[in-house]
Amino acid sequence: MFKKQWPVFVLAFVLPILAVFWWWGGFNTVSVTETVAGPYRYAYLDYEGPISNMRKSQRTALDRFTDARVTAGDTISVILTDPRAGNGKVRAQLGYTLDAAAAIPAGLKEGRIERRPVYAARIHAAVLLAPSKAYQALDDMLERLGKGIVMPTVELYRPAGQADRIGVFTLEMDR
Repeated sequence: MFKKQWPVFVLAFVLPILAVFWWWGGFNTVSVTETVAGPYRYAYLDYEGPISNMRKSQRTALDRFTDARVTAGDTISVILTDPRAGNGKVRAQLGYTLDAAAAIPAGLKEGRIERRPVYAARIHAAVLLAPSKAYQALDDMLERLGKGIVMPTVELYRPAGQADRIGVFTLEMDR
């Protein structure tokens, strides 16, 4: 009986999953380069906890930008500790980039990252999928050089500006 229904199963379940994965950028490749990045000025909240809950704090930071009527730039996450060493828990600074003259929204701290040489992994993908692909590509490249990922890392996400478009995720690690 299953032999006759496998085309229906493929059409009803497998193809939609593959289509969403494609749309989210799951088949896109990650480019890893040595470059110079920064400087960045950003407003952030301190975070300590499971890596899976970071988006809630990121949303809280965005709400503070909205309340203060300050334009938020790209999403920025400065990951200070390695989640592999902390059983999935991290310390991080979660916020948004700011223009040079913009005020710091109430309840947020100001952070600055100077211009520096980095390894940068960049992918055009959905924010939920992009970090795992970028970290894996960076780790693969560093392994060939006899190195590993060293914290802190800086994650930047630039949304496409349209609900039906996928943004660009960039992962930076100091060289």
